[in-house]
Amino acid sequence: MDAVSQALFSAVVGGGLIKAGKLESELSEDIPQLARDRFGVQRHWHKRIARAGSNTLLGYYDESADRRIDADDIVFLDFGRTYALGSDPHKHRLVADLGVAFRQGKDYFENNPQLTAGELYDFVADLATQRGWECDGAHVAACRAARPPNRWLVGSASPGLIQKSLAMVQRTESGSSGWT
Repeated sequence: MDAVSQALFSAVVGGGLIKAGKLESELSEDIPQLARDRFGVQRHWHKRIARAGSNTLLGYYDESADRRIDADDIVFLDFGRTYALGSDPHKHRLVADLGVAFRQGKDYFENNPQLTAGELYDFVADLATQRGWECDGAHVAACRAARPPNRWLVGSASPGLIQKSLAMVQRTESGSSGWT
């Protein structure tokens, strides 16, 4: 994550923008305004910046009802950060583990120039398993190296996107996965 994204996330959290009772659409409007006012960001390209609760399991192209953020939700911000409200230790552990896995996955990507999309997915899925999570396989993602040659790692199942998830969900007792 770049410095602006980190600073923006800190400002979002520090400013109390993520809170129970707020609609995802309201948070999705507040964040670009904050980015413009505080960091000079002039544009963003995502149609929905914030997803909460069960909507965090949806992909970029999935449409969903505008959801009110609950007091015990996970909130995904489409600039690479996830936040947990409430006191559920599993959700807070998930958020912490996502950050670690993202950094490790990014390092692996940047240090392996011949890496394929499938190899990156397998690497991240293994990171999830090591922490007691599993990849759900339903999301899409694309990765770009931070340094030259600024290569994109993409899969072929969808234009420019990997059809395998880098999102992690909790494994339940029955072996199925998901958050409700």
